Order: sequence, then structure tokens, then C-alpha cells
Amino acid sequence: MNGRLKAAGGAVGGGLLVAGTTSDAGKSVVTAGICRWLVRQGVRVAPFKAQNMSLNSFVTREGAEIGRAQAMQAAAARVEPTALMNPVLLKPGSDRSSQVVLLGKPVGELSARGYFGGTSQGKAQYAGRREQLLGTVTDCLQELRRTHDAVICEGAGSPAEINLRRTDIVNMGLARAARIPAVVVGDIDRGGVFASFFGTTALLSKEDQALVAGYLVNKFRGDVTLLEPGLEMLRGLTGRQTLGVLPFAHGLGIDEEDGLRVSLRGAVRESVVAPPHGADVLRVAVCAVPLMSNFTDVDALAAEPGVVVRFVDRPEELADADLVVLPGTRGTVRALAWLRERGLADAIARRAAEGRPVLGICGGFQMLGERIEDEVESKAGVVDGLGLLPVRVRFAAEKTLARPAGEALGEPVEGYEIHHGVAEVSGGDEEFLDGCRAGSVWGTHWHGSLESDGFRRAFLRRVAADAGRAFVPAPDTRFGVLREEQLDRLGDLIEEHADTGALLRLIEEGVPEGLPFVPPGAP
Repeated sequence: MNGRLKAAGGAVGGGLLVAGTTSDAGKSVVTAGICRWLVRQGVRVAPFKAQNMSLNSFVTREGAEIGRAQAMQAAAARVEPTALMNPVLLKPGSDRSSQVVLLGKPVGELSARGYFGGTSQGKAQYAGRREQLLGTVTDCLQELRRTHDAVICEGAGSPAEINLRRTDIVNMGLARAARIPAVVVGDIDRGGVFASFFGTTALLSKEDQALVAGYLVNKFRGDVTLLEPGLEMLRGLTGRQTLGVLPFAHGLGIDEEDGLRVSLRGAVRESVVAPPHGADVLRVAVCAVPLMSNFTDVDALAAEPGVVVRFVDRPEELADADLVVLPGTRGTVRALAWLRERGLADAIARRAAEGRPVLGICGGFQMLGERIEDEVESKAGVVDGLGLLPVRVRFAAEKTLARPAGEALGEPVEGYEIHHGVAEVSGGDEEFLDGCRAGSVWGTHWHGSLESDGFRRAFLRRVAADAGRAFVPAPDTRFGVLREEQLDRLGDLIEEHADTGALLRLIEEGVPEGLPFVPPGAP
């Protein structure tokens, strides 16, 4: 397969859109898997998502903010993530408004009505904005296709959201503009996958349907031969093949996009439970604050043998925790009020008074301080913090986007910063990643620091000592290696269970001719 898909002499490389019947159908995972499979064949591949709505974001080396899922897909493709891979990022600040990040930089806050258009005037305003945004995203895609052999594009939600089709720049609107074929992913574990495939296709216009080249079944459990009659009937109804049946596999989720709502199942990932290296386990409770962002920070803790990570939302759930984490949030003042309303603020204060460990990251760090002055995010003015760290925070209009590196607890550490709050540290027992420690309370603006293996082990040793636990970090846990193994497993899924020949033909040759129309089509 080596040597195929080579874009010679500046020619435009191949492209493919991975759409889905629903949100969370598996588009991100399939996109990452295709990227890893292709790069293992010697293909220069890049991921792309025109418009992403997510509170989990990442900072590229050039200081641009993109969706964290695209950063992980770039890792799957073994390329450096750039703003080109996610030109439009929407970061929800409430159920009705989002910060708009364009080419890695925030450009304003808009309501859903303001972004998509809700009145005749709004429609007219959006028509111009859609053309501008569509031009931006297609330019980014074109540049990626010029510099790579293939670009695997991820859609958003469903391509059959008929109320949003006229404003679409990420699903069939993108496919039409770039003339790339689409495959539709369906989650069979939810049930109704045949109806979802058929209904998705039948709700598209004739022009959009002409680009839908096939389907991928995701999360299948059982004997695939029992599914085959249905797949044949689906082909008869739609004229389109199913290009693979991917089996259900535990622990294959990459960094999630949806930060508005997180399941409080008590676990960060479905992963193999390893026994503790020492005599005790270490229990970590993550407060599931409103608009929680970059909760992927605790993934590295969950990867440690003997560390049990849970999301919690009640004060009694902190009682047996050895470490409480206040994560990032897009609504620091709102999250602070939520902590107080639920009694979590008092429980955290009692922990600190007893010398039991607390860690605040980004928005969590800000909440642990003495005072917050916010005329930017919540516009609430001056608000008292929890008073557990000697820190005062002032929200600035300009967002800090950085990739800091340094040393803490005697170990090298790297991270990334995404925040409007500017912290003034006036004391504490020691500096800590540009933040500070006071007693058993730690705070920093750095996301991702716990992915630095030596630093994570040193921090957990301090936590275990303060908590009185005979917990010993495993000496050989390498988070980066675990991530690579996970991405390889995604590549294996595609290689072993998808029709890779058909996928290659779509990427290389484009939209097949003669795909039939499935009535009734778009309203």
C-alpha cells in the first residue's frame, strides 16, 4: 500500500468526511483510527474539523486554541497540531451562548441565535458570516490537502439536522464545498442503527446524498453474521455499502468534546484496573463543576495503578477522598456559587483545615484564591473566593494561550494555559507551576502537567504522605506510551474490521458515480 495517495508537485491530496448519525456516534474515534491506520501505511495524513463545540481544548505550539480531540487526532496522525485543523471552535459559556474562537484566537461571545441566525435580519447577517466562515474553513482544508497526502475530516452532530443545513459548514456543507465523499458512522450499541442510517440519508438533499458513499457500524457486540442480512437490506434500500463493522471495545475513547455535561459514573475511562504498587490505593474526587473544561487533566491520574478517580457532586463524596481536584471551568464565578450552594465549598475548607490535599487547576485554582475580579466572563465584579490560597485573580479581556515548561517538585514538567484570569500570588509555602502551595492546598493555571511522568509521581507521593496513605506510584507508568498504545488500538480496529480498500478508493478517487437518490430528500 506504500506509495499510494501521494500528492506530487503541490497537487491536492485526498479527503474524506466522517459524519455520524448522532452526536457521540464515534466520529472522533473513527477519524483518529483512520489517521493512525493511514500513517502506518506511510501516508502523510492530517485530521480536520471545520467547526467544533467543546470545552476541552488544547494550545498548539504557535499559541492557537483548538479542540482537544483534534490534538489527539493529530497525535494519531503523528503530526504537530495546528489551528488549520480546527478553524472554528465554539466554547459554551451557558446553554445559550458560546465564545467563538477563530483560527485559534477568541473573537467574541455569541448566542446560538446570533451565531446561526433566528430572525429574518439574523438570517441576512448570518448569510454573510456563513460565507466568510465557509471560506475560512475551506481555505484551511485546502492548505492541509496541499501539504498532506490525505485529510480526514470529522463532522459534527448529524448531517441531517434539517433546521441547521443552510448554516452548515462542518458536515455536508463542507463536503459540497470541497467535493469530498462522506461515510456515516452509527452507534449500534444504542439501537436503531438501520433506521438511523436510512433516515439520515433520506433527509439529505439530492446533492448531499450524492456525496454519501457508505456507512460504518460502530460498537457492535456479538456475532457479525447475524448482522449481515440487515446490512444487505440496507444496501438494497439505499444503494450504499457498509464499509465496516467495528466491534465494541473498552477504553478506546479519545479526549471528549462535550464539556457541558459529564456522566458522574465514578470513572474517567473504561480501562483495565491495575493493582496498586504499594499497600494502599489513592482515591481522587473531581468536583464536577458547571461548564467543566479540560477534565482530561485527570486522565493521567486514572492511568496510575492504584489510583481511583471519580467525578462527584455532593459533599459526602469527599469524605473518603485522599485528593480533591477542582478542575477548569468556563464559568469560574458560576462554579464557585455552585460549590457553595451544594455545601462542597465548606467541605473543601474543612479538608484544608485538616491538612488534607486539594488541587485546583485553572478555574479551580482561581476559585481557591482570596478574591476574583471579573468584568469579562461573568461580569459579576468582585467576588470572594474560597480563601484557601494567597491569590487574587483579575479577569483580562485578552486570553492567555501558552505552552509553559519548567520544573516542580524536582522534576521537569510541561503544560498548557487557557485562561482569562490573571493571578497575583502574594505568598504561600512554595511556588507551584506559576501558582503556589499553601499547606495541603495546591493551585496552578497549567493544564496537562500531570502527563509529565516524573512530576506526576512526585506529586502523588506528596499527596499520599499528606493523606496518610501507604500508596507508592508505579515507577514505570508512562502516560505518553499508554496514549500511543490506545491510538494504535484505534488503528487496529480500522485495519482489521473496515474495508480499507474501499476507504482508500474514496480518499484517493473521490465521490463514486451513480449513487442513487433515497426519497423523500430534504424538506
